[in-house]
Amino acid sequence: MFARSLITAGALGATCGLLLGCGQSANGTAPAAVQQTQASSSAPASQHVSGQYTEPLAIDNPMFPLVPGTEFTYHGTIVEGGETKEHSVVFTVTDLVKTIGNVRTVVAWDRDFREGGLQEQELAFFAQDDQGNVWNFGEYPEEYDNGKFTGAPSTWIRGVGGAYGGIHMLNQPRTGMHYKEGLIPAIQFDDLSVISGTGQTNCTPGRCYHQVLVVDETSPNDPTSGHQIKYYSPGTGLIRVGARGGDTQEFLTLTAVRHLSQAEMTKARAEALAMDRRAYKVSKVYRTTKPAEQVLR
Repeated sequence: MFARSLITAGALGATCGLLLGCGQSANGTAPAAVQQTQASSSAPASQHVSGQYTEPLAIDNPMFPLVPGTEFTYHGTIVEGGETKEHSVVFTVTDLVKTIGNVRTVVAWDRDFREGGLQEQELAFFAQDDQGNVWNFGEYPEEYDNGKFTGAPSTWIRGVGGAYGGIHMLNQPRTGMHYKEGLIPAIQFDDLSVISGTGQTNCTPGRCYHQVLVVDETSPNDPTSGHQIKYYSPGTGLIRVGARGGDTQEFLTLTAVRHLSQAEMTKARAEALAMDRRAYKVSKVYRTTKPAEQVLR
């Protein structure tokens, strides 16, 4: 079973069926990747994305803003095999950039803890197209057992080995739209996202959020994974994760958002760069990319 990732489309916690084309063209432009179902019509309308990346690092999509130095912390539980365990995720937007194909991408550092111990950490790569859609460009997810690094078998890079990096967040999501977050044959990853609600209110222990977007994620090739339900708030991003069905269920709530100090940012950057260097020794797929670098933006 391939676990769906929390923030990203890969091996930590979070997508050809109904799409109007999967895969990436030879010149690096993105295919049509979104459809919107309409209750009043049997023929769904399609929305195309340009695939042009004039300022790919300026990720200001209201539902998934990535400002360098921002750290999101989530707490909750994961239920597996009838056993409930404490679970937390820390997602950090670094000031690093990795070029994948001909597109510069933002590097995020995502850490997954089970009962206080690091179970997985990954580097994830995002870029925003000229229409404001945020795209997945790859992931390097490291796995750990009792604190010991055991490998990163689920690494993927957009355009390598047939890997298609799909949309992570739409610019103008509307109820009924469905899209791929990713299709990576080498690791049997295939995630489909459906916009199941907009304009909702969702309250966490410390705050109520309004105009919340609800996304229902499934893996058609892995029916045992069930549904992962994600809630996004304008200006903040992901605020809650829920589950329905499946043999593993993850429940997480945003508990803190903060901007790292200069010293903390230096440390986060060093950790991410160490992973980037290690990835070249671990993954052949990763070696197709250029090293990550700090870029003043």
